[in-house]
Amino acid sequence: MDTETSTDTGGGAPAVLVVDDDPLILRTLEVNLRARGYTAYLADTGERALKLVARYRPDLLLLDLGLPGMDGLEVLRGLRGWTDVPVVVLSGRDTEAMKVEALDMGADDYVIKPFGMDELFARVRAAMRRSTVPEYEEPVVTADFTIDLAAKQVVKDGDPVRLTPRQWHIVEVLARNPDRLVTHKYLLNEVWGPSYGRETNYLRVFMTKIRQRLEPDPPRPRYFLTEPGLGYRFRPEGTGGV
Repeated sequence: MDTETSTDTGGGAPAVLVVDDDPLILRTLEVNLRARGYTAYLADTGERALKLVARYRPDLLLLDLGLPGMDGLEVLRGLRGWTDVPVVVLSGRDTEAMKVEALDMGADDYVIKPFGMDELFARVRAAMRRSTVPEYEEPVVTADFTIDLAAKQVVKDGDPVRLTPRQWHIVEVLARNPDRLVTHKYLLNEVWGPSYGRETNYLRVFMTKIRQRLEPDPPRPRYFLTEPGLGYRFRPEGTGGV
């Protein structure tokens, strides 16, 4: 069966690539995408998925982890080498370790099978919103680094800083809210998705990595400050804190 097919609704509709080896899931998601005004591309292997992403540049991927041959994590790893297209993982593997691995590798959300269509499409819309930025925005300049919101990168000492997609999303959310308290729940919702809100351990781990890459003295941060029990605050002027 050739699953390298598409359903184009025209008129600049957002495009979603569905990657799953189950023909029923492919067909069900294709029908639901069409009904909601999306353009649908379909692939039943990881290898085909990578080809279709390069060819059509979809706005989002719905990616099954349990694919034959190249599995979903390998697809995700391959994508994150050259594109930050939003990826919503679809999986029957409901374990924290698997979720963390997929999210750490750059997935934008993780949906457990079986899932409700309304919830799935709410997550699709949220992931697309998080990936949309204006054509030009003033960079956020500090004494030690510059956050280029339009280019989605941080420059330090004249060179781009290597950040994972999730690390960048955290920096981006904080930089868009300078000098404001960003609560744990808000940050988790924005970066991980609407089903997250209590996983503050995720934030601690990622914030440690961000500080190691950006702060001049990571154990005593000047820019990315912790508000104990509440959340985080980004101070572009670099005044110190805990």
